[in-house]
Amino acid sequence: MTRSETVLLARAFRRHMTPPEVRLWVQLRGKRLQGLKFRRQHPMGPFILDFYCAEAKLAVEVDGQSHAHPDRIDHDRRRTLWLQKHGVRVVRLAAEDVRANLDGVLEFLARTALERRGV
Repeated sequence: MTRSETVLLARAFRRHMTPPEVRLWVQLRGKRLQGLKFRRQHPMGPFILDFYCAEAKLAVEVDGQSHAHPDRIDHDRRRTLWLQKHGVRVVRLAAEDVRANLDGVLEFLARTALERRGV
């Protein structure tokens, strides 16, 4: 996939976010989490990250039940390895955790991002 194709796909993904992604985005947008800037559906290499904080080099993925399928597990593993190779830490959140424990998720993300940033 070319860079321009990835960017176009990311734009489409922004228009069709899952309910847990929307719920998390409301809390992350506009530097609402400890002043950290997050982007949603951010293209990086051949991948599109659910959320990305460039300052902390932190990718946040919200995983629903489809991520339990063997093909998806393998894809996610390859993707994580590629991102780690490029200095990005990947955090995977269960969609159910975003729904049921948003405060805990936000505390975890803030702590993780600030540690990565060196604060």
